[in-house]
Amino acid sequence: MGKYNMTITKLHQMVKEGIVPGVSYVIFDHSDTIKEITGLAEIYPTPKKLQDGMLYDLASLTKVIGTVPVIAMLIQEGKLELDDPVNKFLPVFKDARPTVRNLLTHTSGIAGYIPHRDELNAAELKKAFLTQMKVGDSLNRQIKYADVNYLYLGWIIEAICKKPVQQVITERVLKPLQLPNASFNPVPQNCVPTEVQTNRGLIKGKTHDPKGFILKEHCGCAGLFASLDDLTIFSHALIENNLNGLLSSPMVDAMFKDQTRIPGPHTRSLGWKLFHATGDDHHLLISHTGFTGTWMVLDRQNDQGFIVLTNRVHPTAHNQEYLDARDHIFATYLLEKEKTL
Repeated sequence: MGKYNMTITKLHQMVKEGIVPGVSYVIFDHSDTIKEITGLAEIYPTPKKLQDGMLYDLASLTKVIGTVPVIAMLIQEGKLELDDPVNKFLPVFKDARPTVRNLLTHTSGIAGYIPHRDELNAAELKKAFLTQMKVGDSLNRQIKYADVNYLYLGWIIEAICKKPVQQVITERVLKPLQLPNASFNPVPQNCVPTEVQTNRGLIKGKTHDPKGFILKEHCGCAGLFASLDDLTIFSHALIENNLNGLLSSPMVDAMFKDQTRIPGPHTRSLGWKLFHATGDDHHLLISHTGFTGTWMVLDRQNDQGFIVLTNRVHPTAHNQEYLDARDHIFATYLLEKEKTL
């Protein structure tokens, strides 16, 4: 596993240069695994060492760890179809054009501005998202990543299952996979903190995402906390045995193929972003990131994975250096993973 030396060096550099307080990562090739936890869990108000097993606010990884698998299960059960219109399940949303597929692939064109959004309560915020958004001309023409798509998917899950989306994810994904620590309601002392904000103070054990903070258990785009081990278990399960049999093989196949209705090849499957491997066959990999400093890359064909957890928004979310470093590390990993020992 020495072929990943440059990737690991760049991960260490992020910590040494203070771009992130610390990093927890796993690189796996089949059953061979490199795991490391290094640096600090927090620097404010008092520096604390990062420990194995600490929970991270996954931010948008919630989408692919929780919301996408539940939607996939509901499709398998015949309770919805990819090309069902959104307003079949959310009739308050009046535009009949966007579909479940559009939400999953961020091709819905749904966008808009909600004044004083962070001052609304949960019911007001949901109503505003369903009534004040408009469908632009990027529908089925352009991928525009937006949390609103996964808020809608969460509410579709609630309309079908008659339970809060985060409860459904817990019952149908986290518990069956026996993820040891993953939770929407973690013990704060076990969590790596995120931002220090004027109104909220040090955020620790509560979702950093402002929409998720308001919507709580009714949010499908953010809110999940998990450890490195949780994501390692999930990753192996997804690419090795169809999420321990929770999903069918064709459903997981669909996660590794372009699922947009835009002509030509594009980079979105069911929730995941697609990348080409750098090897000769250029097969497709899946990847996703989270605003708080989390990301993962999975290669089903070669049974390889790369999971990185940081709290890059601690103590402040203004951190362009992290985004640049992440892109370099990602590119380095894609090159190194193709090497033979």
